[in-house]
Amino acid sequence: MIEKFLNDQQDQKAVEKVYTRLVDLLTAGEEIIYIATQKKPLVNILPDCVALTNKRVLFFTPANLGLSIKFIDFVWKDIVDVLIKEEIIGAIFTVKTTNGGEMGVDYLPKVQARKLYQYAQQRKEDEREARRQRDLEEKRAESGSFNFGERSNTQSQPVASTPTPAPTPEPQPAPVVAAPPMHEIPKQDELTEKLKKLRTLFENGLISQEEYNAKKLELLSDL
Repeated sequence: MIEKFLNDQQDQKAVEKVYTRLVDLLTAGEEIIYIATQKKPLVNILPDCVALTNKRVLFFTPANLGLSIKFIDFVWKDIVDVLIKEEIIGAIFTVKTTNGGEMGVDYLPKVQARKLYQYAQQRKEDEREARRQRDLEEKRAESGSFNFGERSNTQSQPVASTPTPAPTPEPQPAPVVAAPPMHEIPKQDELTEKLKKLRTLFENGLISQEEYNAKKLELLSDL
């Protein structure tokens, strides 16, 4: 089972210990993506390890002379950045969290550090896209009361002009004024409000430029 985690010069004994512990820590739907092992110069008896899953990053450190192993984990939504720094001997892999925390492992073989960085960046992109979709859904829910097809049923009412009194003492009957054709138009304040809401949806990325232009023309065509 661990052979796929030994393709990039990983320490086999270290991977076996981490894998055994990691399997017990996996949650429902969680899968191991990659395991990297430290390669210290001169003495590398108890190397630190980094493991990536589809849900989090885990840092493993041997304790009690290798009899036990401690770990610290960070879920992807709490990670704001991942970094690698290549040095003369190996590379340093570091993650930074939303609360300002930072955790890293040094003396990683460069090929392993690059794989960690590659996988971590891809996972962060997936998390950003998921977060963007959640934000869009929330904005759509907040703007759900706005209906593009809404039409105002307000109709213009005919207004009779006031007759001018005749110069003679006796009043003259008011002339009959023909009412203008009746048609449906939205009130000015209603139209302005709809245009503002339409603009807000467009600026928040909830509708495309084409949808925005079409709906704007549809509203203005009623003037």
